[in-house]
Amino acid sequence: MSYNRKDLLGMSDLSAEEITYLLDTAQTFCEINERDVKKVPTLKGRTVINVFFEPSTRTRTSFEIAGKRLSADTINFTASSSSTTKGETLIDTVKNMEAMHSDVFVVRHSYSGAVKLIAENTDTAVVNAGDGLNEHPTQALLDLLTIRQRKGKIKGLEIAIIGDITHSRVARSDIWAMNKLGANVRVYGPLTMLPKYIAPFNCRKCTSMEEALEGADVIIMLRIQHERQGKLLLPSTREYAKFFGLTNEKLEIADKDAIVMHPGPINRGVELMTNVADCNRAVVLDQVSNGVAVRMAALYLLGNRKGGKIENAS
Repeated sequence: MSYNRKDLLGMSDLSAEEITYLLDTAQTFCEINERDVKKVPTLKGRTVINVFFEPSTRTRTSFEIAGKRLSADTINFTASSSSTTKGETLIDTVKNMEAMHSDVFVVRHSYSGAVKLIAENTDTAVVNAGDGLNEHPTQALLDLLTIRQRKGKIKGLEIAIIGDITHSRVARSDIWAMNKLGANVRVYGPLTMLPKYIAPFNCRKCTSMEEALEGADVIIMLRIQHERQGKLLLPSTREYAKFFGLTNEKLEIADKDAIVMHPGPINRGVELMTNVADCNRAVVLDQVSNGVAVRMAALYLLGNRKGGKIENAS
């Protein structure tokens, strides 16, 4: 199996085999990140441009680290200091960067479908670093990699995703990918933050926190996506924390070996209590670490489309 696509746009259009190949490739890069010298010449001479039209800390930083550890020339593009503020169109901006012989664009945009539009209008490889409410594929991959490392498998696991499901691109990518790898996904959150039509996602919508947590092997807590909501969808964060926040007491409902995950940033005391976020069952920092390996894998596969075996990367 290999990954032969020009781009990495989302989990919804990938096969289980492609997702597994991406995870296997990322696992290889985990070892590189443990070395004293965390650098390989795999993408030496290639240019990666991080094109971010939306704020980011972990994603942008990990893509920049990933590119540099692969020896690529990594450039950060910020919309606020670009010609888009002067009226240049999105496609014209991309075409100009393409004309500079770039090899990979890593794109984050606030509008769903914007990254796909870019990919369709450039010969340069494109990685989706999050587009609107749509998808965040590398976050799903790092979640899956973390789960696989901790649980040894994905198939058959009971995975609960709790919080603002409607406005979370992470939830969408996670659900698509987890379903394809054979996990059983359940979701729970305020009714105002749950999709009205859940059937296309092939997951179970729970009606209580107890139902969502009972027997869960993996718990993924999501923050409230205030920046993507058009109006106030809950009375207060205090009430949200009471009914939808994860406490040590609620965690006891899940499987005794359940792990707790969060894509970040965490709102401590809201969706995740501090004593849970810092307990030995929380793997949030493992997710962050695996994010670098996953993004190294994505850049390697798309930036090295002419071939070469994965062993050559180490």
